[in-house]
Amino acid sequence: MNMNPKIERIIFGLILAPLAPLAGFMAAWWFSYSVLTEKWIPFGTLFGLGLGILADVFILKRLIMRAPQLKLIFWVAVFLFYTVGVFGMFMGVPVFNALLAIPAGFVIAAKLELQTPAPAGIGLAARRTAWFTTAVLFFICAASAFIALVSPSTASDLKGMLGLGFEVTREMIVGLIVVGGLVLLAFNWVLTALSLWLSYKLIHHKGWSPTPAV
Repeated sequence: MNMNPKIERIIFGLILAPLAPLAGFMAAWWFSYSVLTEKWIPFGTLFGLGLGILADVFILKRLIMRAPQLKLIFWVAVFLFYTVGVFGMFMGVPVFNALLAIPAGFVIAAKLELQTPAPAGIGLAARRTAWFTTAVLFFICAASAFIALVSPSTASDLKGMLGLGFEVTREMIVGLIVVGGLVLLAFNWVLTALSLWLSYKLIHHKGWSPTPAV
């Protein structure tokens, strides 16, 4: 079974389309918060969002068509951008960061498809990609653990969230961090490699005709 080229472009569009609007929104918010009075902050933020959307209008289609040929450093930056964004969106809970392994595997698979590597090369790429995403997630888990350990409300938050009928001790929190973190890292490694392998099998090389890079 081969993936429809239109579906490939849709997936790349879903990955690339939010970048400029989100970057414009966040940059404008920080700038507005720093230099503008409170009543002007929403207008400054919306202006940044609008610039991001405008950027998409002019460059998104070209980026999507060239997506598999874009440099690896570009995709690393995209992955780190989403990593920070997801970490902040879910208030330091690292579980959802592991889901970024899915698009990471797809992107590398699309790049490999243009190179038509031997199966051994695909396996090496899968392992390298899995180790990279897992290393990034390790630092996210470390940051989350630090926040949990220094926050005085972590024990009560866990007790209320899980509906526990006993007091949560610091030792329990440490155990949850260690065991949960290891399980999450292992899950992320497997998910990345699996995403890359499945994506590579589904992508049809002849159906993908990206515009040559300039």
